Amino acid sequence: MSGDSNFLTKGAAVTFRQTSDKKVAVFLANGLEEIEGLTVCDLLYRAGIPCNTVSITGTKDVTSSHQIHIVADKRIEDLDFDEYDMLVLPGGMPGTLNLGNCKALTDKVVEFAQTGKEIAAICAAPSVLAKLGLLKGKHATSNPNFKDTCVEGDAIYSEAPVVVDGNIITSRGMGTAIDFSFAIVEHYLGETGVEDLKPRIVWQGK
Repeated sequence: MSGDSNFLTKGAAVTFRQTSDKKVAVFLANGLEEIEGLTVCDLLYRAGIPCNTVSITGTKDVTSSHQIHIVADKRIEDLDFDEYDMLVLPGGMPGTLNLGNCKALTDKVVEFAQTGKEIAAICAAPSVLAKLGLLKGKHATSNPNFKDTCVEGDAIYSEAPVVVDGNIITSRGMGTAIDFSFAIVEHYLGETGVEDLKPRIVWQGK
Protein backbone atom coordinates (compact mmCIF):
# COMPACT_ATOMS: atom_id res chain seq x y z
CA MET A 1 0.00 0.00 0.00
CA SER A 2 1.31 3.41 -0.87
CA GLY A 3 0.35 7.00 -1.24
CA ASP A 4 0.46 10.30 0.58
CA SER A 5 -1.29 10.27 3.96
CA ASN A 6 -1.95 14.02 3.80
CA PHE A 7 -4.95 15.70 2.23
CA LEU A 8 -3.85 16.45 -1.32
CA THR A 9 -6.83 18.53 -2.38
CA LYS A 10 -9.95 19.82 -0.71
CA GLY A 11 -12.24 16.88 -0.10
CA ALA A 12 -9.60 14.25 -0.89
CA ALA A 13 -9.56 11.09 1.19
CA VAL A 14 -6.70 10.17 3.50
CA THR A 15 -4.83 7.29 1.87
CA PHE A 16 -2.88 4.62 3.68
CA ARG A 17 0.92 4.91 3.71
CA GLN A 18 2.33 1.97 5.64
CA THR A 19 4.99 2.90 8.19
CA SER A 20 5.20 -0.28 10.25
CA ASP A 21 5.25 -4.03 9.71
CA LYS A 22 3.38 -4.46 13.00
CA LYS A 23 -0.31 -5.34 12.83
CA VAL A 24 -3.14 -4.58 15.24
CA ALA A 25 -6.53 -6.28 15.72
CA VAL A 26 -9.43 -4.35 17.29
CA PHE A 27 -12.18 -6.63 18.60
CA LEU A 28 -15.80 -5.60 18.18
CA ALA A 29 -18.67 -7.03 20.22
CA ASN A 30 -22.32 -6.12 20.21
CA GLY A 31 -22.73 -3.32 22.70
CA LEU A 32 -19.27 -1.83 22.27
CA GLU A 33 -18.54 1.88 22.73
CA GLU A 34 -17.96 2.65 19.07
CA ILE A 35 -15.74 5.71 19.63
CA GLU A 36 -13.27 3.65 21.66
CA GLY A 37 -12.87 1.10 18.88
CA LEU A 38 -13.08 3.22 15.76
CA THR A 39 -10.82 6.02 17.03
CA VAL A 40 -8.02 3.48 17.32
CA CYS A 41 -8.67 2.28 13.78
CA ASP A 42 -8.77 5.84 12.42
CA LEU A 43 -5.55 7.01 14.02
CA LEU A 44 -3.62 3.84 13.25
CA TYR A 45 -4.70 4.17 9.62
CA ARG A 46 -3.51 7.78 9.54
CA ALA A 47 -0.24 6.76 11.21
CA GLY A 48 0.35 3.95 8.71
CA ILE A 49 0.03 1.03 11.14
CA PRO A 50 -1.95 -1.90 9.67
CA CYS A 51 -5.14 -2.55 11.62
CA ASN A 52 -8.16 -4.82 11.24
CA THR A 53 -11.52 -4.81 12.98
CA VAL A 54 -12.59 -8.26 14.13
CA SER A 55 -16.14 -9.23 15.03
CA ILE A 56 -16.89 -11.77 17.75
CA THR A 57 -20.61 -11.96 16.86
CA GLY A 58 -20.40 -14.88 14.42
CA THR A 59 -20.88 -12.52 11.47
CA LYS A 60 -19.06 -9.37 10.36
CA ASP A 61 -22.03 -7.31 11.55
CA VAL A 62 -21.79 -5.57 14.94
CA THR A 63 -24.19 -3.18 16.66
CA SER A 64 -22.71 -0.68 19.09
CA SER A 65 -24.13 0.37 22.45
CA HIS A 66 -25.66 3.39 20.68
CA GLN A 67 -27.24 1.24 17.95
CA ILE A 68 -24.68 2.11 15.29
CA HIS A 69 -24.18 -0.65 12.73
CA ILE A 70 -20.57 -1.56 11.97
CA VAL A 71 -19.26 -4.07 9.44
CA ALA A 72 -15.97 -5.56 10.61
CA ASP A 73 -13.10 -6.63 8.37
CA LYS A 74 -13.03 -10.18 9.71
CA ARG A 75 -14.78 -12.67 11.98
CA ILE A 76 -12.79 -14.05 14.90
CA GLU A 77 -13.45 -17.54 13.54
CA ASP A 78 -11.41 -16.68 10.45
CA LEU A 79 -8.59 -14.84 12.19
CA ASP A 80 -4.99 -16.00 12.21
CA PHE A 81 -3.81 -14.52 15.50
CA ASP A 82 -0.20 -15.22 14.58
CA GLU A 83 -0.40 -12.40 12.02
CA TYR A 84 -0.99 -9.80 14.75
CA ASP A 85 1.23 -8.03 17.25
CA MET A 86 -1.40 -6.30 19.40
CA LEU A 87 -4.97 -7.08 20.47
CA VAL A 88 -7.19 -4.08 21.34
CA LEU A 89 -10.32 -4.35 23.49
CA PRO A 90 -12.77 -1.41 23.37
CA GLY A 91 -15.14 -0.88 26.28
CA GLY A 92 -18.85 -0.20 26.39
CA MET A 93 -21.71 -2.24 27.82
CA PRO A 94 -22.68 -4.93 27.24
CA GLY A 95 -19.77 -5.07 24.79
CA THR A 96 -17.19 -5.60 27.52
CA LEU A 97 -19.17 -8.48 28.99
CA ASN A 98 -19.45 -10.03 25.54
CA LEU A 99 -15.69 -9.75 25.03
CA GLY A 100 -15.06 -11.36 28.41
CA ASN A 101 -17.40 -14.23 27.56
CA CYS A 102 -15.67 -14.98 24.24
CA LYS A 103 -13.26 -17.81 25.10
CA ALA A 104 -11.68 -17.76 21.64
CA LEU A 105 -10.62 -14.19 22.42
CA THR A 106 -9.75 -14.45 26.11
CA ASP A 107 -7.54 -17.49 25.56
CA LYS A 108 -5.53 -15.49 23.02
CA VAL A 109 -5.44 -12.40 25.23
CA VAL A 110 -3.83 -14.50 27.96
CA GLU A 111 -1.42 -16.06 25.47
CA PHE A 112 -0.40 -12.67 24.07
CA ALA A 113 0.12 -11.18 27.53
CA GLN A 114 2.13 -14.12 28.79
CA THR A 115 4.39 -14.23 25.75
CA GLY A 116 5.13 -10.50 25.82
CA LYS A 117 2.92 -9.49 22.92
CA GLU A 118 0.89 -6.33 23.34
CA ILE A 119 -2.61 -5.97 24.79
CA ALA A 120 -4.54 -2.69 24.95
CA ALA A 121 -7.88 -2.12 26.69
CA ILE A 122 -9.98 0.96 27.35
CA CYS A 123 -12.90 1.99 29.57
CA ALA A 124 -14.59 -1.10 31.02
CA ALA A 125 -12.40 -3.51 29.05
CA PRO A 126 -9.45 -3.47 31.51
CA SER A 127 -11.82 -5.36 33.80
CA VAL A 128 -11.55 -8.28 31.36
CA LEU A 129 -7.78 -8.26 31.84
CA ALA A 130 -8.19 -8.02 35.61
CA LYS A 131 -10.51 -11.03 35.71
CA LEU A 132 -7.99 -12.99 33.64
CA GLY A 133 -5.28 -12.20 36.20
CA LEU A 134 -3.27 -10.11 33.75
CA LEU A 135 -3.18 -6.90 35.81
CA LYS A 136 -1.66 -8.42 38.93
CA GLY A 137 1.17 -6.11 40.01
CA LYS A 138 0.65 -3.98 36.87
CA HIS A 139 0.04 -0.25 36.74
CA ALA A 140 -3.33 0.20 35.05
CA THR A 141 -6.41 2.38 34.73
CA SER A 142 -10.03 1.99 33.61
CA ASN A 143 -13.42 3.65 33.61
CA PRO A 144 -13.97 4.72 37.26
CA ASN A 145 -16.91 2.31 37.55
CA PHE A 146 -14.49 -0.59 37.06
CA LYS A 147 -11.79 0.55 39.47
CA ASP A 148 -12.86 -1.99 42.08
CA THR A 149 -12.59 -4.87 39.61
CA CYS A 150 -9.07 -3.79 38.65
CA VAL A 151 -8.03 -3.39 42.28
CA GLU A 152 -9.50 -6.80 43.12
CA GLY A 153 -7.31 -8.12 40.32
CA ASP A 154 -4.29 -6.67 42.17
CA ALA A 155 -3.67 -3.86 39.69
CA ILE A 156 -1.72 -0.83 40.86
CA TYR A 157 -4.53 1.55 40.01
CA SER A 158 -4.00 4.97 38.45
CA GLU A 159 -6.36 7.76 37.39
CA ALA A 160 -4.09 8.84 34.54
CA PRO A 161 -5.79 9.03 31.11
CA VAL A 162 -3.54 6.28 29.76
CA VAL A 163 -1.22 3.89 31.56
CA VAL A 164 1.50 1.84 29.87
CA ASP A 165 3.09 -0.96 31.86
CA GLY A 166 5.29 -3.22 29.79
CA ASN A 167 3.18 -4.85 27.11
CA ILE A 168 -0.18 -3.71 28.53
CA ILE A 169 -1.82 -0.36 27.70
CA THR A 170 -4.99 0.72 29.52
CA SER A 171 -7.13 3.85 29.31
CA ARG A 172 -10.20 5.39 30.96
CA GLY A 173 -12.94 5.86 28.38
CA MET A 174 -14.38 7.61 25.35
CA GLY A 175 -12.87 10.95 26.40
CA THR A 176 -9.38 9.43 26.43
CA ALA A 177 -9.72 7.46 23.18
CA ILE A 178 -7.37 9.76 21.27
CA ASP A 179 -4.74 9.60 24.02
CA PHE A 180 -5.16 5.82 24.06
CA SER A 181 -4.62 5.69 20.29
CA PHE A 182 -1.59 7.96 20.56
CA ALA A 183 -0.08 5.54 23.09
CA ILE A 184 -0.45 2.69 20.61
CA VAL A 185 1.09 4.77 17.83
CA GLU A 186 3.96 5.77 20.11
CA HIS A 187 4.58 2.15 21.04
CA TYR A 188 5.32 1.32 17.40
CA LEU A 189 6.50 4.59 15.88
CA GLY A 190 7.88 6.49 18.86
CA GLU A 191 7.08 10.04 19.93
CA THR A 192 7.89 11.30 16.44
CA GLY A 193 5.01 9.26 15.03
CA VAL A 194 2.59 10.90 17.46
CA GLU A 195 3.90 14.41 16.84
CA ASP A 196 3.54 13.87 13.10
CA LEU A 197 -0.06 12.77 13.59
CA LYS A 198 -1.26 15.59 15.88
CA PRO A 199 -1.42 18.45 13.35
CA ARG A 200 -3.09 16.20 10.80
CA ILE A 201 -6.06 15.73 13.16
CA VAL A 202 -5.93 19.35 14.40
CA TRP A 203 -5.14 18.07 17.89
CA GLN A 204 -5.75 20.78 20.51
CA GLY A 205 -4.71 18.86 23.61
CA LYS A 206 -1.48 19.11 25.55
